[in-house]
Amino acid sequence: MAKLQIRQIKSGVGAPKDQRATLEALGLRHQRTVTQKDNPAIRGMIFKVRHLVEVTEVEGQE
Repeated sequence: MAKLQIRQIKSGVGAPKDQRATLEALGLRHQRTVTQKDNPAIRGMIFKVRHLVEVTEVEGQE
């Protein structure tokens, strides 16, 4: 299964509360980079905060 490496490139400080909550749900509260499974729910969260994150596909890492 493919995975996504999500890197936070901008702060969520000035963003609306729902976008800050989405960053936290993605696991980006104290980390700047996380790896998540590629599924529609994660893709939807990434779409919501696409201006704050950078996404790279990672193949074959468990």
